[in-house]
Amino acid sequence: MTHDHDHLHDCDGDGNMAFTRRAFLQRNFALAALAPTVPWFVQQGAMASAAPLGLSSIPGVAEERALVVVQLGGGNDGLNTVIPYFAPQYYDRRPTLAYRAPGSNPNATGWNADALPLDAKLGLGLHPALAPLKELHDDGEVATIPGCGYPNPNRSHFASMDIWHTADRNPSGSDGWLGRYFDTHPATEGSNEAAIAIGNSAPRALTGSSVPPIAFQSAQQFRWTGADIHESLGKTYQAMSGEAASTLSQAATANPQLDFLVRTNMDAQIAADRIRGAVRASNGVSYPRGSLANQLKLIAKMIRGGLRTRVFYASMGGFDTHSGQRGRHAQLMGQFANAINAFQKDLRESGDDERVMTMVFSEFGRRVGENASNGTDHGTAGPMFVIGKHAKGGVHGRHPNFTKLDSGDLRYTIDFRRVYAGVLSGWMQADPSKVIGPQHQPLAVV
Repeated sequence: MTHDHDHLHDCDGDGNMAFTRRAFLQRNFALAALAPTVPWFVQQGAMASAAPLGLSSIPGVAEERALVVVQLGGGNDGLNTVIPYFAPQYYDRRPTLAYRAPGSNPNATGWNADALPLDAKLGLGLHPALAPLKELHDDGEVATIPGCGYPNPNRSHFASMDIWHTADRNPSGSDGWLGRYFDTHPATEGSNEAAIAIGNSAPRALTGSSVPPIAFQSAQQFRWTGADIHESLGKTYQAMSGEAASTLSQAATANPQLDFLVRTNMDAQIAADRIRGAVRASNGVSYPRGSLANQLKLIAKMIRGGLRTRVFYASMGGFDTHSGQRGRHAQLMGQFANAINAFQKDLRESGDDERVMTMVFSEFGRRVGENASNGTDHGTAGPMFVIGKHAKGGVHGRHPNFTKLDSGDLRYTIDFRRVYAGVLSGWMQADPSKVIGPQHQPLAVV
């Protein structure tokens, strides 16, 4: 795969790419010639974007690494995702929803198929629709963490999601945990697209002080659309990009309001141009249908296209399965697993699996017992997944005990913030104590 930035490199004697002085001068000659008329912050952004992936100005920081966060909204049923076939209570409380142990009925297919083997010693299996995820598990690329949660769980979708997004049990006023990562880690300096969410708005997890996240559903629509509303708005925008920008060739201006507007405009324009350029890259594999697959397909293009983005955020809804769960949940599991499998194969094909890790979570699990509508209601603990070539494959921790329930719900066995801490320290090379506090010891999932 040839990236747009590959021409910036020369090969050294071992065939490795080396960033040379000649390539640097070629890349920045035009910028240097225009320096007297280009605003200083545009110069700064262009110089930062000239650095190829992996070239860090900060010793020990691997800027090329990216984290993809996948949110399963609505409260995924963890007990039918990572299936505890070791527990008779699972079958007692779920007479119509439970899945049999692997190999119980090898002739059964579809919704009635047996659980897929995950860890025979622990008595854990996977939902039968998760075969594409099991394929990655068998390759050693999936860390499965059952029983993730937090003390005094909240069963409200919005309140619990805020807790997961902020990594704070009392999230009022808290920034997002990834926003705090950006605020305390220097690897994102000079990048206008360090955090990208696919959707109408950026999640709270990405909110912080130093790096404004970008959110869009279609990269081609990530542009100034004022001219579509009225011609005069287009002229104003062009003025800000041209004549007004030329007044900002110094670090300060006599008009702070204009300075702020033009800076914001130019930052957005630079980021939009780079993003639209990056998504012109082709995917290496075919993707299935579905919202999550479309999001991951777009993320894979941006990764191939060479964006210096540190965090991508995708989401999939529909997991609030209060009734008729068996068929609906099976569809969701299939869509999720097929999308993740295609994404990981796409990364392999381009060689980007060396630098991308994916983490999957939901705001809570479901209750142990099924309800009268053949569904499940809001519960507490549920599984997380960390997926990638450098994930520490296998099952981490233990499944919650069915003999020690909390008002009919599972008691968590691993605080989800330990998983965050493990990803921050093991993959993002950041100090998790500065992001989520020193009390949460990193779980070795990388």
